[in-house]
Amino acid sequence: MSLELLTELNHWPAGRVREMAAKASPADIDRALKREERTPADLCALLSPAAVSRLEDMAREAQRLTRWHFGRTIGMYVPLYISNVCGADCTYCGYAVRSGNKEKRRTLTETEIRRECEALAAEGFQSVLLLTGEARRAVPPSTIADAASIAREYFPSVAVEIYSLDQPDYEELYRRGVDGVTIYMETYDRETYGRVHLIGEKMDYDYRLGASERAGKAGIRRLSVGALLGLFDWRVDGFWTALHARHLQRACWQSSVSISFPRLQHVPERFDIPALVTDKELVQLMLAMRLFLPEAGFNLSTRERPEFRDKLIPLGVTTMSAGSSTRPGGYTTYGEETLEQFEIEDTRPPKEVAKAIRAAGYEPVWKDYDYAFDQE
Repeated sequence: MSLELLTELNHWPAGRVREMAAKASPADIDRALKREERTPADLCALLSPAAVSRLEDMAREAQRLTRWHFGRTIGMYVPLYISNVCGADCTYCGYAVRSGNKEKRRTLTETEIRRECEALAAEGFQSVLLLTGEARRAVPPSTIADAASIAREYFPSVAVEIYSLDQPDYEELYRRGVDGVTIYMETYDRETYGRVHLIGEKMDYDYRLGASERAGKAGIRRLSVGALLGLFDWRVDGFWTALHARHLQRACWQSSVSISFPRLQHVPERFDIPALVTDKELVQLMLAMRLFLPEAGFNLSTRERPEFRDKLIPLGVTTMSAGSSTRPGGYTTYGEETLEQFEIEDTRPPKEVAKAIRAAGYEPVWKDYDYAFDQE
């Protein structure tokens, strides 16, 4: 793991971030809004309670920056779960080995993966995100690489959201056609991280923290990070996520970096969300991070309600999922027979989401990259 990243995170402990946010004045927010390049101190001001009254000003600047760097386009992607087998015990997750869920766990066969890919490609998708549980033995990197090879037959862009890997494993995924890696730290607070990850390799905080950088050094073109909002103070976890993303922009300068904003809403019965995040708080977080990271992509999943997702489109979003299922085989193979990771909120079909994007004045983009560009 990068000592530079760890040193920077340690330089900004939770207490310092909270104190600076609490002390932020209207003048601090004015200065942050006027700067072209914003500092971590500016980010604290933009995340502060005092900045709530300036959300409209922040929104105008966020919209300007997003249009400048990304135009009026929203990339479309779809998640494809190839396994819900999991050996970890993440207390907030429906896949956790001790979640208490009794629904079926399955790992898709190559034939089943192909069937799912065919259905999603027929919907118009050209970008897919392959996901698994934390189960290296049941679903080893070689199995994921084989799934990526199949997906590449149907989609110009294939990304993965899986357990943390060593750099050689990411290099193999790259050779098999993977151009994106999504990995959430869940929470950057070590104490909270240890409290919610009770079994499995995911317990290793440092190994997970370094995964995105290992993927970047392996040649992966798109890196996506994020915190699972609701596990810890949203201002602090959001601040640390921004530092992580900025570090990746510098350390993996040949890769594009994006941020996701997954918000805990539906969790297993045994878990109580410790730090619920409101709609307004999520908006403030996205706006502040757009002003701090104007060149970062922003991903928005179907965890959020349709009407709320539509309102977020002009505030910095650059990619959206649609028509999602969080069950292996959930599109054509098993329907609702298998265990889902979490319940989605936006159940609209892809064409309806695309229509909403156009209604907001943006153009849905089904393909903006081809793996062939990387080939010599």
